[in-house]
Amino acid sequence: MQIKEEWRATPSGLLRARGLGLALGGQPGPFNAITDVANVEVGYTTLIKGSGPLVRGSGPVRTGVTAILPRGRGRAQLACAAGGFSLNGNGEMTGMIWVEESGQCEGPIAITNTHSLGLVRDALVKWNVRSSASMGQLWGLPVVGETYDGELNDINGFHVTDQDVFAALDGAGSGPIEQGSVGGGTGMIAYDFKGGSGSASRIVEAGGGSWILGSFVQANFGIRSELTVLGVPVGRHLRGGEVRSRPMGSVIAVVITDAPLLPHQLKRLARRVPLGLARTGSVSHNGSGDIFIALSTANADAFAAGEGPRAMAFLPNDELDSLFEATVETIEEAVIDAMVANRPMTGANDLEVRALPHEALMALLGKRIVSSE
Repeated sequence: MQIKEEWRATPSGLLRARGLGLALGGQPGPFNAITDVANVEVGYTTLIKGSGPLVRGSGPVRTGVTAILPRGRGRAQLACAAGGFSLNGNGEMTGMIWVEESGQCEGPIAITNTHSLGLVRDALVKWNVRSSASMGQLWGLPVVGETYDGELNDINGFHVTDQDVFAALDGAGSGPIEQGSVGGGTGMIAYDFKGGSGSASRIVEAGGGSWILGSFVQANFGIRSELTVLGVPVGRHLRGGEVRSRPMGSVIAVVITDAPLLPHQLKRLARRVPLGLARTGSVSHNGSGDIFIALSTANADAFAAGEGPRAMAFLPNDELDSLFEATVETIEEAVIDAMVANRPMTGANDLEVRALPHEALMALLGKRIVSSE
């Protein structure tokens, strides 16, 4: 399979897993990102400032906001069929009670740090009101997830603002997206390496059609000894520089497909996310908030305003295996990319978090690094 440049590296030139030559399965879409699903847009606000000792309210700041618009800004408030799953609930994703009740997700999704969750949720409501002459209803329950960045970031300084949320939403776009220490993933740690934002996609054949499935993760979980890449327990050998004294952190995952699926089928996709995480070594620790949502952008007309019965196309359940496989593969690759497409970061109190070392990783896997040229 020819490796496209977008699969090799991020827009800023950071190598991705396929750029290292990792033999990951499946056929990615053009950008190997969640934005391969038509109309999906992703936007980031990345906040990095200050250094040295932690001074609450002043910094250092290593945080941000990620915005995902399943139908793009043009139809941002139009709902999608949706389903969710919580593997371990030591975390938060707002709006999920209504997703469970209604089988749909309304408007953009955002991800940030733990103590900015409420502000981001409220800012999303404000943006929805500002951006739409009619929200289609009198209230909004936006979906916002969080993971904890308090080792590197002044998390109790509350540095994320409404304007940061608006900037992520208004700046969202399609095409290739940056990965690693950007947006909500800026200050995150995965398997005691620098983690953060990761994404991947697959082209899927199912039910006589060709579909795209893309995943996005904010990876902030795991301990070093657990890290597994392509079945090899590399974390046991890549020792040194561990910064977390105990299992903690979380992972948020968003899965979007253009395949026509019903809410209960999307819940089934969300339940496959843990299988992709397990491939990277996760055991879902007690201190982890592992919360996932899956959406379908099909059947837009069924969610438009108006009265009367609606019709929805959907794939039969016995045609879903390839979508299950794509979910597992994209989650695995997104987590790996969140670490591979990254650099070391020094944050609060001069704490330094290592980046996953490419050469040592490839040596353990018995492979050479493939040039991105």
